[in-house]
Amino acid sequence: MNKKIVLTIVFFAFCALASAQEISWSLSRCMETGLQNTIEIKIRQLEIKRTEKSQNSVLNRMLPTVDLNGQQGYIFGSTIDPATNARVSSNFQSDNFYLNARTNLIDFGAFANAQKDKINIAQAKAEKEVIENEYKLQILESYYQALYTQELSKIQKEQFVQATFNLDRVTKEVAIGSKPQSDLYDMQLSFSEEENRNLETEQLYAIKKIELFQLMNVSDAGLSDAVVLESYFNERATQDLDSGIRNPKIKLAELQYENSLKSIRVERALNLPMLTAYYGFSSFYYKTLNQINANTDPFFTQLEANKSHQIGMQLTIPVFNGFRNTKKISASKIESEKSKLVIEQTKQVLRNQIELEYKNKRNYRQFQDKLIEKQSYAKASLATTQAKFESGKVEAILYSSVKNQFISSEYEVLKNKLQLQYIDLKINLLKNNSL
Repeated sequence: MNKKIVLTIVFFAFCALASAQEISWSLSRCMETGLQNTIEIKIRQLEIKRTEKSQNSVLNRMLPTVDLNGQQGYIFGSTIDPATNARVSSNFQSDNFYLNARTNLIDFGAFANAQKDKINIAQAKAEKEVIENEYKLQILESYYQALYTQELSKIQKEQFVQATFNLDRVTKEVAIGSKPQSDLYDMQLSFSEEENRNLETEQLYAIKKIELFQLMNVSDAGLSDAVVLESYFNERATQDLDSGIRNPKIKLAELQYENSLKSIRVERALNLPMLTAYYGFSSFYYKTLNQINANTDPFFTQLEANKSHQIGMQLTIPVFNGFRNTKKISASKIESEKSKLVIEQTKQVLRNQIELEYKNKRNYRQFQDKLIEKQSYAKASLATTQAKFESGKVEAILYSSVKNQFISSEYEVLKNKLQLQYIDLKINLLKNNSL
């Protein structure tokens, strides 16, 4: 048994040495690291860039489109001579060139689509903020799950030192005959159970830290072993429920509603007139094939002689298209009403969630005084039982039971405080998307 005690002392000495090499990680650091590494957020950033590149301003939409076309063809047999416009029996080669330009001078659809593009960019940014907010909530929960286990492990290690000392003392007292062998058996059983609990807690703590680092997309497996999570934060008061909610989900729902209104304008623009200006330039070249004494002007001479220009304006007024646009407008209005209801639904869901968190916070605060009172009783009971155990008035099994009650009460107080911190931070994230 003395060998086991020595190994325990060596273990704690190793832990003390390792603690000097520990790396402290705060909740803010975890969130910043995760936001930089998470693939989903990187995808959203690329989506924002894609949407920005896809945007077309009104000026861009009103710029003319210019087309240059060239055509070469061969005509065999009886045909029309382009020079005399008379039918002849001959073979011709013809080359035609066209330059066309057109622009919309009045296009209501261009204005509506340009405004819709701006909203699409804002909507893509809002979607990214929603993903970030949900990710922060996941980090917060994972962080505190690991923090609960870390603090429990600290308490158990502190008590394990006392358990090691008591086992050593009982072993010596049994050896000199001042205590019965049964006390040693009880103490060995209690020591073994406490040792197993510590091992279970350490294993659970390691798993919780790995889950946290996996959520942050940090692949260094050895890093999590050296990390110690910061236990306490500066207390930050949360705002009242009626102070307003600035969650990005509400912003996204409002942008989706605004986008649906722009969609109605786009559909309505199809029923409005459009004024287009156009310009065309053309020329051609021809020559007779396989004919003796054929007199054909040179290529550039014909292009110069045959060129023509065309300029004009076109007004298009939609009259009837089978009520297809009317049906699309009606469908867009229904979609807009749905988007408007989604705003109210999003606000209601968030408000209910925040209200529930406020209720949990009040419950934890009410429970805190009871837990502190229980801790004081457990501490006093442990002190008296420790004295009785050392004087041989109580058995080891009773002492172990009292000590376990004290460990449990101490952890309950600490965990309740951490849960209050967790709820405050969660409310801030739900309301303002910040810690």
